[in-house]
Amino acid sequence: MLVKTYGSAISGIEAMTVTIEVDIEKGVNYTVVGLPDNAVRESQQRITAAIGQYGYHLTGKRVIVNMAPADVKKEGSAYDLSIAIAVLAAQGNIRADHLSEYMLMGELSLDGSLRPIRGVLPIAIEARRKHFKGIILPADNAREAAIVNNLEVHGAHNLKEVIDFLDDEGTIALTEFDTRAEFAKQLDHYEYDFADVKGQEGVKRALEIAAAGGHNVILIGPPGSGKTMLAKRMPSILPPLSLEESLETTQIHSVAGQLRKSDALISVRPFRAPHHTVSDVALVGGGSNPHPGEISLAHNGVLFLDELPEFKRSALEVLRQPMEERRVTISRARSTTDYPAGFMLIAAMNPCPCGYYNHPTIECTCAAGVVRRYLNKVSGPLMDRIDLHIEVTPVPVSQLNREGRAESSATIRDRVMAARSIQQARFAGHAGIHCNAQMNSKLTREHCRLGAEGRTILEAAMNRLGLSARAYDRILRVARTIADLDQSEIIRAPHISEAIQYRSLDRKYWHD
Repeated sequence: MLVKTYGSAISGIEAMTVTIEVDIEKGVNYTVVGLPDNAVRESQQRITAAIGQYGYHLTGKRVIVNMAPADVKKEGSAYDLSIAIAVLAAQGNIRADHLSEYMLMGELSLDGSLRPIRGVLPIAIEARRKHFKGIILPADNAREAAIVNNLEVHGAHNLKEVIDFLDDEGTIALTEFDTRAEFAKQLDHYEYDFADVKGQEGVKRALEIAAAGGHNVILIGPPGSGKTMLAKRMPSILPPLSLEESLETTQIHSVAGQLRKSDALISVRPFRAPHHTVSDVALVGGGSNPHPGEISLAHNGVLFLDELPEFKRSALEVLRQPMEERRVTISRARSTTDYPAGFMLIAAMNPCPCGYYNHPTIECTCAAGVVRRYLNKVSGPLMDRIDLHIEVTPVPVSQLNREGRAESSATIRDRVMAARSIQQARFAGHAGIHCNAQMNSKLTREHCRLGAEGRTILEAAMNRLGLSARAYDRILRVARTIADLDQSEIIRAPHISEAIQYRSLDRKYWHD
């Protein structure tokens, strides 16, 4: 008897339907075909033990399991449930009337219980797209799948519940999720707030500009000056995630297996801070079975690279293309996978190996030329993609002892959102461009025009401060953002002057 059930395979952050066909013929072996990996082949052992818990046994005949389409690699243990149900139906142990109405996914334990799987959200989206009535999956994944509307989501605890449900001898409760209400409830839940930061008003101002224009930032300062503390608060002043961004971010984390059971829907911008020993693959994504890397997990949020010069140069260089295109392409012999990578980069570094160059009270112990070599560990092309270079100095004790709280993140975010609304109107006719940092050269010339005074100031700064040519467009874009924060249609001389201050590493003699 030939029986079909349906599952799903993940490609990138999308899913595609997989048809599991089981046929039982004369013979004595069990065969899985359709490009399965080792985890799928091992499903026979898990299925044999799981169905045995409820009095069922594999037939002594030849069992052929085909997973179509055959040219797509099937990975992982998530197909256990769909294969087990197909085998039992082919043996005549359960009815096959409703199998075409549901997508079945889940890993089986030897005792028959269902273990959670990853990538549930894109699988549920695919089930709705292919007009399945519902999806049956482990109870721990049900809340995540229920984000998708117009789809019945049944979260089962064990194989027996699924068998009884398909035989119309039992029920599995529907899992419901009010996506919009849950999304609205979880907004603005930030662990860190700028109100807790004493001093550093200049740095806060620069980070506000970065948030308003989507600009990448590098923080340069001695140990203990507050670089990491400030970076952790960056998501709290970025505009809140839209529902569309939230769903896309949740998909990425679901595919990567990074979604916690309590987080059915990610509603705050992610903040990823990989250690400087991270490998190229872990940072960018890939592997023999491609998975999203840190830059994709930071999509729609912040990627923080602390101790930037300590990262392997190869790991940093692979960031260049994703920073420009806002996505990363992983190419393998059999397939090519795209992952979104629209992140804001915040990097931090010491000014020298000992960390105390330009410190107001501690003398630098680095030998001559060491500072230059240390700064040169970060390549020019990478620095070319960082708009704001901010020098962070230690906070005086007098400010640390000051009573009261500083300006809150909510207040700063209101100004950021006002500037972003101006940019949304400005780029309404340009697909894929949402903020000033994403402007190309043509748009920069169109929207960043300077008056005579502004041009004079910029030309003088280029010559007097030894600014590099690559800094020119970056200064114009940052000045455009400063003008937006000032609710000004025109880039004025003070806007240009402030933007010039944020190009420390482009000065020829910064380290002399």
